[in-house]
Amino acid sequence: MSAVDQATLVRDKKASPAELLEAAIERYHEYNPHINAVNIVWLEHARELAKRAGSEVSPAPFHGVPTLFKDLHTLYAGQPITNGNKALKQANYIATQNTVMVDRYLAAGFVPFGRTNSCEWGSLPVTEPEAWGPTKNPHDLSRTCGGSSGGAGAAVAAGIVPLAHASDGGGSIRIPASCNGLVGLKTSRGRISVGPLRDEFGFGVELCVSHTVADTAALLDAVHGAGVGDGVVAPLPARTFSSEVGEHVAPLRIGLLDHDPLGAHVDVECRDAARATATLLQSLGHHVDESYPPAMADATFPPRFGAMWATNQAVSRDALAAMLNRAVTRDDIEAVNWAQAEYASKASALDYAKAMNAAATFRRALAQWWHDGFDLLLTPTLARLPFPIGSFANDPSDPLKPSRLASEWVRFTAQFNMSGQPAISLPLARTPAGLPIGVQLVAAYGREDLLLRVASQLETAAPWKHFTPSALG
Repeated sequence: MSAVDQATLVRDKKASPAELLEAAIERYHEYNPHINAVNIVWLEHARELAKRAGSEVSPAPFHGVPTLFKDLHTLYAGQPITNGNKALKQANYIATQNTVMVDRYLAAGFVPFGRTNSCEWGSLPVTEPEAWGPTKNPHDLSRTCGGSSGGAGAAVAAGIVPLAHASDGGGSIRIPASCNGLVGLKTSRGRISVGPLRDEFGFGVELCVSHTVADTAALLDAVHGAGVGDGVVAPLPARTFSSEVGEHVAPLRIGLLDHDPLGAHVDVECRDAARATATLLQSLGHHVDESYPPAMADATFPPRFGAMWATNQAVSRDALAAMLNRAVTRDDIEAVNWAQAEYASKASALDYAKAMNAAATFRRALAQWWHDGFDLLLTPTLARLPFPIGSFANDPSDPLKPSRLASEWVRFTAQFNMSGQPAISLPLARTPAGLPIGVQLVAAYGREDLLLRVASQLETAAPWKHFTPSALG
């Protein structure tokens, strides 16, 4: 049952927030021991929230619906957060304020009862932190659920909650959406505030993973908009995002990219998924060309993105020291992230300024393709099928090995974190064994409306909601 449907039950007095919460907690107890998706819970606090919600009549769109926050950056006053880090876990760090997104989830009526597992500082496309252990894919317990919002993806795929908070700094909403058979929308830069502590001009955005386009659109309606002091603000939509669901779609010009222009391997199943979606789009009246932005073939992009990503890890290391109120050591941070931070610490301010200038040039070059007449770009979400658990394990002799493997897998997502464009992963394919394969659509900056309209058209033409994990019985 979708989040919109659960909210309707509450509104029609066919179920209470307390009943929905207890049902979610029951599913958490049943499924989480198998998948390790939820790493922190505050059940009694959630029961108080649900009890209070049951005594209120609220116009909030998700009034009384249970959900989960990602264990990364989403500060919730009075509750623990670890950012996937073992030192914060050991210290039992408790947040003293809410982020803007947490406030907006609460204002939308959600009842959060815990956190979902994330890799440390969101640094890898899998969810296997040393602090909490690996989260497993509900469709195949031997494989990764993706990352960094992997706990969110696994929890929603398993049916613990209908949607869960997720964030995306290089693909971290779209990757687990692909691995777990879900809808994952990365919004435009500045569409949703990441205040009060983070910068909208960075790579990261926040929203959710869900089963349906309607849930994602309704949540976006509830949480979008600027916060106090935001430096980037996306253009306001002409109408609600929910109104795009089921709306007629005029014929569009869509480009297809089914391979990596830089020559990295792409699994045939992933290529076939993109091609099959191209055929489906053509049957719906759209014009599909084998075309893509020339900037996707820019060989300077991966190292440039990697260098800026390493800078994020250096900033995270300093943030960890502030949260612990002490200096940090190698023992406090996973080897791959320590190595990234050390690499960044050797760069100068001039190096970073040059990288920022190069990023601006890349952003404009990428966006030019849409400006020149294309409406959407169609790609596989990932270059490879979900890896076996443990493939990204730290190697003491080669601490950056997980980062290199990540770059081989995530060939189609990080470019749009750099450019700030919206992109969505849809669960339009699966292997014969039932493993989900996501397909990505990318629009011009600010055009979530178009993505949601086309995603809804595809959801109607090739429904996926009935596709549930078999590994959990």
